[in-house]
Amino acid sequence: MIDLKSEEDYENEGRDLQAEIEAERIAEALVFASSQPVPESFLAERLPRDADVRAIMLRLKEQYAPRGVNLVQVESAWAFRTAADLSFIIRRDDNEVKKLSRAALEVLSIIAYHQPVTRAEIEDIRGVQTSRGTLDVLMEAGWVRFRGRRRTPGRPVTLGTTRDFLDHFGLEELRDLPGLEELKGAGLLSGRIPANFNIPSPLMNDELSEDEDPITQMDLEELGLLAPRSTSED
Repeated sequence: MIDLKSEEDYENEGRDLQAEIEAERIAEALVFASSQPVPESFLAERLPRDADVRAIMLRLKEQYAPRGVNLVQVESAWAFRTAADLSFIIRRDDNEVKKLSRAALEVLSIIAYHQPVTRAEIEDIRGVQTSRGTLDVLMEAGWVRFRGRRRTPGRPVTLGTTRDFLDHFGLEELRDLPGLEELKGAGLLSGRIPANFNIPSPLMNDELSEDEDPITQMDLEELGLLAPRSTSED
């Protein structure tokens, strides 16, 4: 079969290939330079207008898959992380995260699987009161956040996990949380669990549910996250 491509066609293909390579280099540099996962929206603002960000990142992910550093997806963001099978070699004694107490682990697990969830609901599941200090530890770690306020009497605050939670535990999205059989296999669940026991499915996005209101400036002040605004006149 005769190749009917013209010299101009070949030149255009060459330019397109070079543009793809350059876009990959830019995306790679942006992610490498960031200490936090980089959202695709951020990459799209800095890549050529016609660049397919998702396709570029998937190609880079494949290229880095066999290396000592992998490109991983965290929700709709991307980050470079040490390959899982080499993580034991990397010692970070200076930045070692303090081990969580059993109570903190229980609360974190409940929030992860039941979000959006209120403090009262956490206590109902655990059967004991949850101290403010336990929630503070999880928030200081950056793994738990205030989502909104439930549309029920008292308007309790709802809690959920963060992108840092996914990043720290190597999860691409919440649906990657281990299921019932995985938890059993890891020895984290008793073999005598009730027959009707099931693992709840958390929301897959950050959008507020139908029974949640957004947190306002006044709510933040009430929760002690912002200093109250001055009411005095100049």
